[in-house]
Amino acid sequence: MKIDLNADLGEGAGSDAELLQLVSSANIACGFHAGDAGTMLQSVRLALAAGVAIGAHPSFPDRENFGRSAMQLPPETVYAQLLYQVGALQTIVRSEGGRLVHVKPHGMLYNQAAGDAALADAIALAVRAVDPALMLVGLANSELIRAGQRHGLVTRQEVFADRGYRADGTLVPRGQPGALVESDAQAITQTLSMVQQGRVQSLSGEWVNVRAETVCLHGDGAHALEFAHRLRGAFRQQQIRVSAAD
Repeated sequence: MKIDLNADLGEGAGSDAELLQLVSSANIACGFHAGDAGTMLQSVRLALAAGVAIGAHPSFPDRENFGRSAMQLPPETVYAQLLYQVGALQTIVRSEGGRLVHVKPHGMLYNQAAGDAALADAIALAVRAVDPALMLVGLANSELIRAGQRHGLVTRQEVFADRGYRADGTLVPRGQPGALVESDAQAITQTLSMVQQGRVQSLSGEWVNVRAETVCLHGDGAHALEFAHRLRGAFRQQQIRVSAAD
């Protein structure tokens, strides 16, 4: 058994180089919620040196709240913003001799697209317009995954090691009780359940079926590196190989 392990880069966490030694895919901030041209180039170079798959991490235009503000934008506006962000990162990656592999929306853009078919379509169409070979990463069982499939993209269904789930398979919104799994042991147990058994227990107790093709490891927590090492150790113990998707 194998699993892709991804982390967000270029967001100012300060531990990107160390985290890249523990993951197989990196999602690089494209400037709308964090980062700029310089951090994008630096992140690309770090990712290439570490041999991990490179993805774009586009967002709503919301640097003030780190891309976590809800926005109701016309689909055409979102389409244009995705072209702008993903296209810019793709150019940087190519200039360094690499290849952009996937696109994973960030924050509220990701969460809203999980349930909004029109928004999800705008994202998928923009990704296809930049490069139809790009994979689209989205929350398992979400509208974003369905939009990617509708528009002929390869999709990668994502689960979260350290986030709480609701009974409908969506994430508990940040700021609400149970949004973050504070215990490393609990987060590891939850992750293994999703990867090995294809299910996660919601806060209300129901079991939700999920298809875990990539696991998100947040790199901005106080103990992110320590948890990453513990999670990799648990994968080794269970003979789960960490590798980017083919």
